Amino acid sequence: VQLVESGGGLVQAGGSLRLSCAATGFSFDDSAIGWFRQAPGKIREGVSCISSSGKTTYCADSVEGRFTISRDNAKNMMYLQMNNLDPEDTATYYCANLGPGDCYCTLLNAGFGSRGQGTQVTVSS
Repeated sequence: VQLVESGGGLVQAGGSLRLSCAATGFSFDDSAIGWFRQAPGKIREGVSCISSSGKTTYCADSVEGRFTISRDNAKNMMYLQMNNLDPEDTATYYCANLGPGDCYCTLLNAGFGSRGQGTQVTVSS
């Protein structure tokens, strides 16, 4: 299993970024996948996940309405469109393979499944 995140960077508050996750080595179409983030000194926080059927779940109340998760099964890719970014969104963002079927925020929060190396998102005020 390999997951490779990209798209992070430095952005001003109110700006946007689009994160990508390239997945190989497992049955992507059949798997739930998601994003979690971790900032220095803070606990891991599930952000969002998407089931194999495309059902989306937003785990952090603070991102609902600002972030959009999506997947492209033809390309084995997952995305996280992040709009109206806030300095509180600063963290390393990781994608994770949650296994077959539905996604659950508890799995993301617990660090379940394979993950990538992460991509840094820094939002300046």
